[in-house]
Amino acid sequence: MLDFNDTQTAFVLKSDKQLRRAHWLFKLVGNTGLVRLGKWGSEFALGIGLPIKGLVKSTVYDQFVGGESIEECRDVIQKLKAHSVHSLLDYAVEGKAKEADFDSCKDEVIETIRYGAENDGMPFSVFKMTGVAAFNVMEKITAGYPLTESEKASWERSIKRVDEICAAAEKAGLYLMIDAEESWIQVAIDQLSLEMMAKYNKGKVVVINTYQMYRSDRLAFLKENQSQALANGYHFGAKLVRGAYMEKERERAQALSYPDPINPSKAESDRSYDGGLTFMVENIDNCVLVAGSHNENSALLLAQEIDKLGLNRSDNRIWFSQLYGMSDNLSFNLAKEGYNVVKYLPFGPVKETLPYLIRRAEENSSASGQSGRELSLIKKEINRRGLN
Repeated sequence: MLDFNDTQTAFVLKSDKQLRRAHWLFKLVGNTGLVRLGKWGSEFALGIGLPIKGLVKSTVYDQFVGGESIEECRDVIQKLKAHSVHSLLDYAVEGKAKEADFDSCKDEVIETIRYGAENDGMPFSVFKMTGVAAFNVMEKITAGYPLTESEKASWERSIKRVDEICAAAEKAGLYLMIDAEESWIQVAIDQLSLEMMAKYNKGKVVVINTYQMYRSDRLAFLKENQSQALANGYHFGAKLVRGAYMEKERERAQALSYPDPINPSKAESDRSYDGGLTFMVENIDNCVLVAGSHNENSALLLAQEIDKLGLNRSDNRIWFSQLYGMSDNLSFNLAKEGYNVVKYLPFGPVKETLPYLIRRAEENSSASGQSGRELSLIKKEINRRGLN
């Protein structure tokens, strides 16, 4: 029954004006040169205080971000819920370096958890470790280098922040996802995520770790983590994504002369991702799976696996997830057919969310066919509405 070409369902929330603006925007992000120029220009302009905030907010920000504050996201959350699409508030601030900033980010994440507990249609919370912990400390932990006394103290404070966030999610009855980041800090993130799972996932899943399946080692690591959880008597939560740092990962591997951690081909990344989906569904008894993907074949595979195994489409252990502003043809059509869907809804000040926005533009520019697929669907809906 799934029809990912049903654009009337996909763009039900888009006004004619928003649809035309999305068409223009995806044409721009399909041009790699323009994306690189826009990245440099926006960072430079905001860095020296040029008044471009209004331009950014009315274009790429409006497409991919819910608002500058939780309250500004309220209208979007309600509109999504009216079409059975859940929301996940994501405080899209990362890469901080000061302890005060880490504390502020932790407090904001806990506020999103409290908001989710009080509002229907928000079963998830999420945060990035780079919002609450020092990058250089996680880099040293991942590389296996000893920490200085001040770095040890910094990491202990980061652990305490993460523990507070996990405790808040447990109390609120929400799932908590910890996002994956660059491979050279990921070991520190994985270790802490698994420690929090062992502590908070005793009776049910609270903490969910993220697995970037475009990495050649992740499928084996996923299976190992699930087995470890089963052996140690706690539940296992996994969000599967392909990954969002491919160019950066490959450039660093080449520059520092170590093996590229990314699968050598898209086909192998697809096999890794789909293998992870199948593994998780087949072992769903003590697990929660969040399938973060904009890939139609993977979405169809998971939907078919759910039906093949006789699971309820609304089984609270299995979720489809897409980013706000992307792949609405998946989100709204899956929700229409009764599957669980949650949209990542980022929020935060324009300047602070710029790294997130740049990654979205780069992802659409570099991903095979992503912007082209978005454009073809938008054009189809424009034609259906007779807006030519």
